[in-house]
Amino acid sequence: GGGGLFYSRSANSRRRRVPKESFIMGGEEDALIAEAPKKRTFRKFQFRGVDLDQLLDMKTDKLVDLFRARIRRRFKRGLKRKPMALVKKLRKAKKEASGGEKPETVRTHLRNMVIVPEMIGSVVGVYNGKTFVTVEIKPEMIGHYLAEFSITYRPVNHGRPGIGASASARFIPLK
Repeated sequence: GGGGLFYSRSANSRRRRVPKESFIMGGEEDALIAEAPKKRTFRKFQFRGVDLDQLLDMKTDKLVDLFRARIRRRFKRGLKRKPMALVKKLRKAKKEASGGEKPETVRTHLRNMVIVPEMIGSVVGVYNGKTFVTVEIKPEMIGHYLAEFSITYRPVNHGRPGIGASASARFIPLK
C-alpha cells in the first residue's frame, strides 16, 4: 500500500483505495463544508495581459499597440468622421442612461468599426443588410469588428437532396 492510503471495504463492493484523511475527519465536518455558501470568484478580464480598468485609462496610441496588425494599421491611418460620430453618440447614450440601466440602442451601418474599451456597456444596433442586430458590447469583444457580431446571412439547414442532385440520386426511390 502507498503512503497515506489504505483499503476500505464497503458492504457490497470490492476493495478500493481511500485516503486516510477521509476516515479521520468523519462525516460531520464534511457536512459543514457542504453547507458553507460557495463564494463565486469571477475571473478579472484582461486584454493581452492588461486589466480592464487600465485599458479604460490608457491613451489611444498605447492601446493601439495591443491590437493585432490589421487594426493597428487602421488606427495609424487615422479615424475618419463616421467612426468618431458613432463614438460621440455612444458617449451621449451612456450619459443619458441613469444608474444601472442599459443605455439606449445606437443604430449604425459601420460594420467595420473596431470595438474599443470606451464602448463597453453600450448597446449598438449593427446593420446586417436587412435589419439592425442589437449587440451589447462586452469586454471580450475588444479588438474585434462590430460586423463579427452581426451575421449577414442565415446559415443553411440542408434538407434532403432533390432529384438529379447527385449521381447516386438515381437509385433513391421517388416518394
